[in-house]
This record gives sequence, C-alpha cells and structure tokens, in this order.
Amino acid sequence: MFLVVGLGNPGSGYARNRHNIGFMAADTLVRRHSFGPWRAKFQGEVSEGNLNGEKLCVLKPATFMNLSGQAVAAAARFYKVTPEQIIILHDELDLIFGKVRVKRGGGSGGHNGIKSIDQHCCKDTLRVRLGIGHPGHKDLVTDYVLGDFGKAERDELELLLDTVADEFPLLLDDKDNEFMTRVAQKTRKDDKTNGL
Repeated sequence: MFLVVGLGNPGSGYARNRHNIGFMAADTLVRRHSFGPWRAKFQGEVSEGNLNGEKLCVLKPATFMNLSGQAVAAAARFYKVTPEQIIILHDELDLIFGKVRVKRGGGSGGHNGIKSIDQHCCKDTLRVRLGIGHPGHKDLVTDYVLGDFGKAERDELELLLDTVADEFPLLLDDKDNEFMTRVAQKTRKDDKTNGL
C-alpha cells in the first residue's frame, strides 16, 4: 500500500499554476493507469487503484498548500501507512523546468506544502521534485509560482507528466535512480526532435 500525494492549491483559478504541478502529476497518474474516480475524503480528493501489484491511494489535499499536512496525516492514519510508503509529488523552484529529482526526507527547501507535511505527519517521505525553474530573484517567486505555465512550456509539461506517470512503477520498487534516468532520457529535447 502506498499513499501518493499531489500538492497544489484547490480551485479552478490555480489549476494551471506552476505551484500546482503536483496536482497535475496526480491527475495524470490516475488517468494513465485507469484508477477509480476521484471522491471527497480526508479534506481532499482521493482516487484508488493498483499498480505493479501494489494498492495506491492518490490524494489531492483540498486545503491550501500551507495546510496540506492535515489531509496527509488523516489519510496516513486511516491507511496505516509508514513514512516510507508515502510519495509526495511537488513543484521545485531549485530545479530547471522539466528536470525531476527524487529524494527521501531532508529539509523543506522553503516549500510550504512540505513544511506542513513535516509538521503534521512525517519527514521521511519520498519526494518527487518536479522542476519549475526559478524567476531569478526571490521577490519574484510568489507571482512566478502562482502564475500559469507559458504556452511554450505546455507540450514539454504534458510529456513530462505522462513520462512520470508511465515510469512511476519504478518508484514502488525502490528504483529511484532508474526512475530519474528513464524520465530524463524520455523527456530530452533532442529525443523529441530526433524521434528517439
């Protein structure tokens, strides 16, 4: 059993924001692997399914980002999962757009959703950090993360999300490095132009 959490802010006004790439990744995972319909639970929405012989519950907290930990803690208690069975999908300012890194635990890096999960639930979760790039100056960060992905980024974003979903079973088998390698190989720009 794994609890997979996509982080974002609820409401249609935030749907295409860079800060909501975690929600987008959760939606893509559910769609590409034909999980059950979304339903309200744990101060959020959940969808359940099976992947690679494991049961998964995918959660999108309906609280705002800085309260995400409340929903994660409620779901973790219900399903009796350990931190090692929780996978967080979230945006990462410190990675260029399109890059993906996976790490276990560590600091929050200033991410309010991760901070909230650390406070309410646990720190040793597996974090899938989805790069959104940095605007260049800290004063520009809020408007940048709460801004929508640009038109030029959308094709690359769709490929990235599809690839993360397709390679997700590797994470369930503790093959984090292989997951990162496969995602990088399949989303390289020269691969798309060369048809590789």
